[in-house]
Amino acid sequence: MTSETMKPDIGLQPLADRMRPASVDDVAGQDHLLAPGKPLRRAIESERLHSMILWGPPGTGKTTLARLMAAHAGAPFISLSAVFAGVKEIRAAVTEAERTLREEGRRTVLFIDEVHRFNKAQQDALLHHVEDGTFILIGATTENPSFELNNALLSRARVYVLKSVDATALRRIIDRAVSDETRGLGALHMEIAVEQRDRLALAADGDARRALNLLEILSDLAPEHDGHRIVTDALVSEVIAGGTRRFDKGGDIFYDQISALHKSVRGSAPDAALYWLCRMLDGGCDPRYIARRVVRMATEDIGNADPRALALAMNAWDVQERLGSPEGDLALAQAVVYLACAAKSNAVYAAYNTALKDAQRHGSLDVPLHLRNAPTSLMKNLEYGRHYRYAHDEAEGYAAGENYFPDAMGKPRYYFPVPRGLETKIGEKLAHLRELDKKHEKT
Repeated sequence: MTSETMKPDIGLQPLADRMRPASVDDVAGQDHLLAPGKPLRRAIESERLHSMILWGPPGTGKTTLARLMAAHAGAPFISLSAVFAGVKEIRAAVTEAERTLREEGRRTVLFIDEVHRFNKAQQDALLHHVEDGTFILIGATTENPSFELNNALLSRARVYVLKSVDATALRRIIDRAVSDETRGLGALHMEIAVEQRDRLALAADGDARRALNLLEILSDLAPEHDGHRIVTDALVSEVIAGGTRRFDKGGDIFYDQISALHKSVRGSAPDAALYWLCRMLDGGCDPRYIARRVVRMATEDIGNADPRALALAMNAWDVQERLGSPEGDLALAQAVVYLACAAKSNAVYAAYNTALKDAQRHGSLDVPLHLRNAPTSLMKNLEYGRHYRYAHDEAEGYAAGENYFPDAMGKPRYYFPVPRGLETKIGEKLAHLRELDKKHEKT
């Protein structure tokens, strides 16, 4: 008899589906929403469901939670996937919900998975029926609703943020599946060590579904001995090999991590900056994208406080382009650590933004005549360049009191060096030049 025939008669239903929580108390890792007294728990217990968006990473229980809420409230449940459904399917769901409300007096829960994939027209098709109470909408999304859902729909639904399932909760899920003889793998008598379960939980990376899928693969591959499935360290390594961290290129996790890297550099935290760099590289981020962002950090947050930062960032980018990984990754690490330790200044960044606003606000003001070149006699006759003071011929190489702005603007100040790094010296130099301007004005 083969190991396949020894498996309990549980059909072809995946383990992750069989082990879905049977009650709200069984939902793992969402205590901030479901612990006693928390907002979503209160709504469930009062059986007064409202339209909502469940936003969180894959495998955090969005679909399960929607089903449990409908069951607890005794509400009919219609499930659609935005990947496959269109306006036609929405209309059919509305018709069924209207029939149920009319004949049974019960409101239907309409669950839409991946709701962010609906276009504006599809989202708009939901609005009237959400508003008039035909159904209670529960949408699930892995993407930021504020970017992916239109404002009209968001205003009619409350957003609840689900968190990644932590390793402790994942271990409980794995333990439960291993021991459960009805829905889980208990009848297989798997011998899987504590350390091996910990490795599975870590490889699942916050995703309960992934944890159960990995466990199910182990149960299929583990050799049998005396009616037991024996899990070896080598088999665990084989099953979890090639697993990727959650790093959705272009999605929220992507931007959250690059934000964490940037803020760690800005906050002069080299160890944290190095950690987020490694998280992104480990997750499969294109190192060249990171290199571009490191250049941005050098100009935005360090600037003239340490101009070497920009050169080092550009050199790291060049190494990455020329050599690739792992040499290029190490060059990026060197640059990130240096930038995190360097003196910080956003003075140029702030000055640029302020000057840009002025350029946009004032429009195309004329260049003052004294700043214009006069390569032809006509231009000279029009007084181009007249009264221009050549700074090199002035004392200290500076034309004190000279104005280089359009006449209508006066002399606004944009750049305010900070008293850190090289900008300390720059600030002292500019202060001295302003004193020369004042003396010139008095003469």
